[in-house]
Amino acid sequence: MTPDTLTLSRMHFFGRHGVLPEETARGQDFEVTVQLELPLAEAGRTDDLTRTVDYRAVHATVRTVMEGPPCKLAETLAEAVAAELLRAFPLVRAVEVEVIKPKPPVDFICAGLAVRVRRTRTT
Repeated sequence: MTPDTLTLSRMHFFGRHGVLPEETARGQDFEVTVQLELPLAEAGRTDDLTRTVDYRAVHATVRTVMEGPPCKLAETLAEAVAAELLRAFPLVRAVEVEVIKPKPPVDFICAGLAVRVRRTRTT
């Protein structure tokens, strides 16, 4: 059976992450998509926000990481977002996080860089 999911797609943030000095000095745009696995049937039956996660709070949690202290790697950002979402939302059983750097400073043509991780809650 496929798990229930709640997805927030392509949230936009400005951060100062990257390996190159100009990335941390000037900053750049990032996009983040998160897919949360959690039971949604009860929320659907009761129309009760306390039976799910408030996506405004999910956005705020992701923003804390993405607009927080600089990281060199997009992989580090994805790991930090996943860990923070699992910590902040006990109903979430697993999370998939995609961090996109739409315009990485590279010397070749590229439509962007994306890192995707999936992490599950350890009980």
